[in-house]
Amino acid sequence: MGRIVMVTGGARSGKSRYALELAGRRNRKAFIATATACDSEMTERIARHRMERAKDFLTIEEPLDVASALGSVPIDTDVAVVDCLTVWMGNLMHRHGTTDKPFPEIDAFLEILKTPPCNLIIVTNEVGMGIVPDNEPGRSFRDLAGSLNARVARAADVVVLLVSGIPLTIKGEKA
Repeated sequence: MGRIVMVTGGARSGKSRYALELAGRRNRKAFIATATACDSEMTERIARHRMERAKDFLTIEEPLDVASALGSVPIDTDVAVVDCLTVWMGNLMHRHGTTDKPFPEIDAFLEILKTPPCNLIIVTNEVGMGIVPDNEPGRSFRDLAGSLNARVARAADVVVLLVSGIPLTIKGEKA
């Protein structure tokens, strides 16, 4: 059974870079990318992330069905990086709206975490330490992302919080 490392922190805290460094120690690597190129800034960001990964990773771009993407990684994969849960949550909210009903994609993802197909490094933003959003969709996003993060953290063997680029292990042994 694969080991799960959750990497969290604020925006631009070095989460993705840290996740790639952790995965870099492995031979057969996959990368599950949740972002979509919805504007020029995001297109540039995606291109930059692709260059950082180079050809070391099998990349699967999946903005909605992360569980299926993980299920499709080759059986001999050593590690898969999922980057990132908060972008994924935004995609799901765009599809489903702000609803109190559970998202089936999240349930499927949490189910696969019970028996991961390989070692996983899951990247997410910590969204509960900032200002309270002034609108209902923003508060709903914060609440849903925070709840997802808490559920993934419970499933994870290791949780690392990046603060100003410094990794702090807050659960489990050092990643």
